[in-house]
Amino acid sequence: MGKSIDLVKSLHRRRISIACVQETKWVGVKAREVDGYRLWYSGSIKARNGVDILVDKELVDFVVEVRRTSDRIMAIKVLVGTEFINVVSVYAPQIGLQDDFKKLLWEDLDTIIQDIPQSEKLFIGEDFNGHIGIDSDGYDTAHGDFSFGKRNNGGVSAIDFAVAYKLLVVNSYFKKKEDYLVTFKSGSIKT
Repeated sequence: MGKSIDLVKSLHRRRISIACVQETKWVGVKAREVDGYRLWYSGSIKARNGVDILVDKELVDFVVEVRRTSDRIMAIKVLVGTEFINVVSVYAPQIGLQDDFKKLLWEDLDTIIQDIPQSEKLFIGEDFNGHIGIDSDGYDTAHGDFSFGKRNNGGVSAIDFAVAYKLLVVNSYFKKKEDYLVTFKSGSIKT
């Protein structure tokens, strides 16, 4: 619960009303209150996988649907004013896992996205365990040329998905410090 409290304090400070969290390790398909936020989670094995969505108390009563597909995908639908906003939290299998796991994730995500009417807004908070690369290289409709490193297979899958659904990889559209882009560093190796 300690890390959840720290996260919620950060969300309060930054005035973030909805947040997706991956690799959370909560077990079950439940909801709980965490310091002014409602936390919906879906996880099946302690210390592995798990996705959460946190919603500020001011929006909680406007959550009209919660869909838990697996311990790697969940979605909520929120009525904000007169518009429905769909928020999907996704945690993709790591690069080394079998292709069957990856294929199932993309199929499940595809099903969720297809069930959302085009008139509704869609936001995907994800960890696709892939690198989209520094350049758009033909993916101009989804990639904004501000990223890090070289594109790998996981990144290709993520960008292909974004293009297919006319989505943007939003964090590739603004410049960030390299320290914010690097999630692993050991000596001269950075990913």
